[in-house]
Amino acid sequence: MQVFHIRYRNAQGTLMRILNAVSRRGLDLTSVHAEYAGQDHAVTLLLEVTHKQIGQLYREWYAIVDVVEVHSSAALRDQAEAAWAPHPPASETVSQQSARAALA
Repeated sequence: MQVFHIRYRNAQGTLMRILNAVSRRGLDLTSVHAEYAGQDHAVTLLLEVTHKQIGQLYREWYAIVDVVEVHSSAALRDQAEAAWAPHPPASETVSQQSARAALA
């Protein structure tokens, strides 16, 4: 597993072009997290890729005008498992989560 961190300017369609580079290669998007990061935006992707695919993705992402920075690292096993961990509904409060856990 590889974790990719991509900083980009939030111009129209930039995030879709970043994700399209992944889907075009038929790669599974294990985890995607996009957020505001200062003046730019950032997306973190968790992917199972080969060395050749890493090079291809870097080349394609840097060809996107609004991509500012791309870097990656090997994913720790905990990161890969955390991507699949169930999350409580966002509308639940801490007390509701505690009550649900007590019933389980």
